Amino acid sequence: MTGVERTLNYFNYYTEIEEYFLKKRGAHLLVSPLDWAILETWQKAGISVAAVLRGIDRAFESWQRSRRGAAGRAMKSLAYCVDAVLDAAEEERETAAGTGPTVRKAAASEAFSREELRAYFRKNADKLAQAAAKLSSGSGELATRVSETGKRLEEMLTLVEAPGEVDLEDLERRLTVLEEKLTAALTAGASEEVLLEARREMDRQLAPYRRKMTAEQIAQLERQYLQKRLFETYEAPRLSLFYLA
Repeated sequence: MTGVERTLNYFNYYTEIEEYFLKKRGAHLLVSPLDWAILETWQKAGISVAAVLRGIDRAFESWQRSRRGAAGRAMKSLAYCVDAVLDAAEEERETAAGTGPTVRKAAASEAFSREELRAYFRKNADKLAQAAAKLSSGSGELATRVSETGKRLEEMLTLVEAPGEVDLEDLERRLTVLEEKLTAALTAGASEEVLLEARREMDRQLAPYRRKMTAEQIAQLERQYLQKRLFETYEAPRLSLFYLA
C-alpha cells in the first residue's frame, strides 16, 4: 500500500473496523486497549480496511465452528483475527502484484482541508503544553522534551500555510518522526512504577493470545501497546494525521 493510500484511509480505518467487529461480535462493548494496539499494528503495516474485514469474516467463521463458538461464547478480541487478517492481506498483495496504482494522487490532497489541519496542529500543540505544565513540578527534563515537541508542532504550521498543495505524505513523515522522538522521551522519562504497571496490564491483556501469535507479532504489539499507555498516562496527544478523524 502506498503512502497516498494510507492517507486516504486515515478518516475511517479505526471506526470502520471497530464498528464491523462489534457488529459481528454482537456485543455493545468498547474495544480493549489490546484491540486498539492491534489496529495500529495493522495500519502501520499498510493492511487495507478491505483485507481486515475479510480476515475478520474468516476468523468469525472459524470461531463459529469451534467448540467455544458452538457453545455460544462470544469472540472477545481482535487477537483471534490476527492470522486470518494477515492471510487476507497477503492474498490482496498477491492479487495486486503487477497492477498499476488505483488511487489518484490528486485525491490525497483533498483528504484534509487546511482549516482541519490547522485546527489539528494547534489542538495538539495546546495539549502538549498542558501535559508539559503538569509534568513541570515532578519531571522537569521530561516536561522540557514535551514542551519542545509542542513548539516544533507549531513551527510545522508553516507547511500547512504555504501556498500550493499541502504535501500530506511529507507532513505525515515529519509527524511520524516527531511522534517517535516523543515516544522515546516518554519511555526514558517514565518512572519505574509507570512502566511496570503498563507492562503488567499488557501481560494480562496478551496472556490468552500469546500462543496464537508469532514472536514478531507479539513484539510489535507490545511496542504499540506500551506506546499507547504512555501517551495516555502523560496525557500526550498522538500526532499522526491518522488521528485527525
